[in-house]
Amino acid sequence: MISCHSLTRRFGEFTAVDNLSLEVPQGTICACLGANGAGKSTTVRMLTGLLAPTSGDATVCGVSVTRDSIELRRRIGVLPEDLGLFEDLSVEEHLQLTADVYGIAQAAAKIRIEQLISALRLTAARRRFAGRCSHGTRKKTALAMALLPNPQALFLDEPFEAIDPVTSRTMRDILVAAAARGITVFLTSHILPVAEEIATQLVIIREGRVVLNSSARELAGSLEQAYFALAEPAQTVSLGWLGRE
Repeated sequence: MISCHSLTRRFGEFTAVDNLSLEVPQGTICACLGANGAGKSTTVRMLTGLLAPTSGDATVCGVSVTRDSIELRRRIGVLPEDLGLFEDLSVEEHLQLTADVYGIAQAAAKIRIEQLISALRLTAARRRFAGRCSHGTRKKTALAMALLPNPQALFLDEPFEAIDPVTSRTMRDILVAAAARGITVFLTSHILPVAEEIATQLVIIREGRVVLNSSARELAGSLEQAYFALAEPAQTVSLGWLGRE
């Protein structure tokens, strides 16, 4: 469903993603992990057609990300790093706009919008302008927009950041159910326990390169152990001045 072949992105002399090759089968939840600046968001932007690779290619849902970005966007749902919301549209207007863009019939759109607003606890904010919403509400709105068209693949950049525990639980259940029905999920996250709970494929990137690509079942030890060993070591800092005598 997602197939990367030597995917590379450079910004001047800096290489953000370096010769990345990866296969993510249909119905997989793939968690892409790594430190800030490791190349996770750049990878998502290339796989969703928002950023052209410097070299290499990838196919998503059978479509080349470099040759047919318009068709690609018809088949995928995206929660981008910057959320991509309009400040002067309400939560509900964002969802209605998404339904219109994807040509979803009015009756079906109404049902989906109501279900998403309820499931993601957006009822109180449905008529609030995005510019006046909290970051968590904005994040949930962007996720609802990604889910609404019933995509073949979902790309979610830090979906659980700034989300309350109840909504986080709901989101995890939605993603697991979606994957069980054949939707491929590619997400980035810094929240290791959530990634370990729901992901069936674990990828760790360091300095733009894949340093771990493993089935969750085959991972030796805990995800936290693998992350500290491969992505960035934990640091022990002693602040002798901190505290009261």
